[in-house]
This record gives sequence, structure tokens and C-alpha cells, in this order.
Amino acid sequence: MTMTMPTHVGDTAQDAPVAPPRKRRHRGRDVAAGYAFLTPWLLGFFLLTAGPMVASLYLAFTDYNLFAPPQWIGLDNFTRLLGDPDYHQAWKVTGTYVLLGTPIKLASALAVAMLLNNRFRGKGFYRSAFYLPSLVGASVSIAIVWKAMFIDNGPVDTVQQFFGLPAGGWVGQPDRSMPMLILLTVWQFGAPMVIFLAGLKQVPAELYEAASVDGAGPWRKFTRITIPMLSPVLFFNLLLETIHAFQIFNSAYIISSGTGGPARSTLFYTLYLYFRGFRDFDMGYASAMAWVLVLAIGIVTVIFFRSSKLWVHYSGESR
Repeated sequence: MTMTMPTHVGDTAQDAPVAPPRKRRHRGRDVAAGYAFLTPWLLGFFLLTAGPMVASLYLAFTDYNLFAPPQWIGLDNFTRLLGDPDYHQAWKVTGTYVLLGTPIKLASALAVAMLLNNRFRGKGFYRSAFYLPSLVGASVSIAIVWKAMFIDNGPVDTVQQFFGLPAGGWVGQPDRSMPMLILLTVWQFGAPMVIFLAGLKQVPAELYEAASVDGAGPWRKFTRITIPMLSPVLFFNLLLETIHAFQIFNSAYIISSGTGGPARSTLFYTLYLYFRGFRDFDMGYASAMAWVLVLAIGIVTVIFFRSSKLWVHYSGESR
């Protein structure tokens, strides 16, 4: 019996078709056009972001005062951080601000978003009014106005005196400066509020109707339906606002008049970094501080992503 051998012995798949020369030329022009449009962004990234980051990483291992060439000193800047009391105070102030300001801000944003998710007249106006502080809240002018409101004999002090509360203003008071700055960041809850509101729109109304039939109250609906369904949005807002809180600078600098406040009560990390780099001209030390901050934010981000597997629920995901 005669057997017919296949034409291509051992072939299991057809070779990929080769594009004709004209098509390859068109594809090459498209790629070149794409890179041409990306060129401004690439130049900005490498010249204004990546380049300074690499330079600061090098300076973190040097003794550099802006007026003389940097001298390589290895890890000396990082070991100096361990014995710097102001450095530890800066971390203490920043940690307090992150741990208190961020949860209060997000809780306020979620509460207002749930109120605005209801149907009532003038809803668009209230949404715009609550979002407005987020547009101007980070500016220097708002920090100046906020400081004027909380100074001695200012509007807030006048209201306190009317109700028989202790006067004296909040600015310059070690025990009141941090609450004042936390109130400022809470006042800027417009951006996370809008994101929460968008998330609430995606929660199926049938879930609440079924829970009502089962006799669930408002609190049970909130904990069993709203929070699980909003967990991806909550994770996004929590991560973003935590990173922003680590980077606070403008309001702290303006309200403390560039001093860090009495008893260093508002000496935030970025503010102390600015002092060492541009007041003391210890740029090598400041660069080391900057990279420690980058590392800290990176660690916090990794912890958030790892822990999100335990409490973030995505629609259609099996648990």
C-alpha cells in the first residue's frame, strides 16, 4: 500500500502572511507620525521629570550647596536623617495629617455624595457649589483667606467669642494649627465627592429594593450594599487622597508664614524639605529626603494594593 506524504513535513501552522511593501511603508509612516506627535510629551518627560529625578538621586549621595560642585559622600545624608529631630517631627506632623485628614475628608465626601444622589430641586446647583472649593482650594490665595479667617479677632474667633468659647485665634496655636489645616483639606472634598457620586449612580436600585423587602434598614443597606459596591471607588479615592496628603505644602507654608509654626506644629515633611534645600542650601540632604518620601509613598501604595484583595469587590468577580 502506497502512502502519500504531505507536502510540508512537520508543519503544524501556516506561516504568518507577509505584508506587501506598500502596506509596510504606510505602517512605517503611521508609526513615525505617532512618535512625532508624542515628541513634545517625551521631551517634557525626559527634560522636566525624568532628568531632574535622576539628578536628585545622584545629589542624594553628595554634599551640594548650590554654590560649589557636589562632593560624593555616599550614604552620609541618609544616616544624618536618623539623628535629625526636625526630620522626625516632620514625619510625625505629616503622619498625623494623613491619618486624620484623609479619612475625615473621604467620609465627608461620601456623606455629601449620598445626599446629592437623591432627587430634589436645585440638585445641579448644590453639586457645583460643593465641587467649587476643589477648583480653588489648593491655591495660595485660598490659604491666605483661610489664615485670615482663623487669626486672632478674625471671623472664626468672633463666632467663638459669641458662643463663649475660648478666643485667641487658631493661627500660631500649637494645639489648633493642625485641626485648622485638617478643616481646610476637608473643605476641599469636592473632587472625591464627584467620584463617589459617579460610583453611586452605578449601584443597581434593585439591590436596595430587594433589601427593603427583606426588612433591611438604612445602616444595613449602607454596610451590605453601598460600601461593597463602592469599594473600587473608595480604594481609588483613598489611594489618591493619601498620596496628596503626603505632598501638602502650599497651605502649610502660607498659614505658618514659612516657619513651620510654633513648636514645629505644622512642620510638614515637604515644608522641612524646602527649608533644607532652599533656605539652608543643603541640596544633597534635601534630595535624600525627597527620595525617602518617594520610597515611603511607594511602600504605602504597595500596601494598599496588596490589602485591596481583602476588601475591594469588583462586579462579576467571584469571592
